Amino acid sequence: MIIDTANFILSTLTLIGCVFVVIYLVYLLSTKIFKIQGVLDSFFSKHGLLFTFIISLLATLGSLFYSKIAGYNPCELCWYQRILMYPIVLLSGIALLKKDYSVKKYIIPMSVIGGLFALYHYYIQTMSVITSCTADAASCISKYTFHYGYITIPMMALTAFVMIIIFVNYTKKK
Repeated sequence: MIIDTANFILSTLTLIGCVFVVIYLVYLLSTKIFKIQGVLDSFFSKHGLLFTFIISLLATLGSLFYSKIAGYNPCELCWYQRILMYPIVLLSGIALLKKDYSVKKYIIPMSVIGGLFALYHYYIQTMSVITSCTADAASCISKYTFHYGYITIPMMALTAFVMIIIFVNYTKKK
């Protein structure tokens, strides 16, 4: 029951995140085409670091839920994504408290690399290209959750990394 509820909540948040990314891309494209100042730029500038912290915290708590409570054994690619996501919580949290907006130069590369791992993981999971990352790890193609016809755990991670890139990119320049 709790696993089904958590899967539903995390998948729905991912779906909302994907919709946000699409809307953001349309917004970004329209501001470039019409050469206008984006109305959301100042809002993202003020709250980008807070959203970065919240998204990375939710992603971290979600991954810990899946491994510690649901009992899902993370594969090797999951570990790489975690290695890159977990520090973002600390970096963005500390930066938020200290109002240090220069942290994006650390968070963006970590998010890009983590997003590439998640994208590759999603690719091999959906295409069943390989059966396992290593002999000792859980299979990278295992789909512990599958909602809305496309959302798996790697898609959740990819969405989180992309949203982090978007939000942290707007943080104030000091």
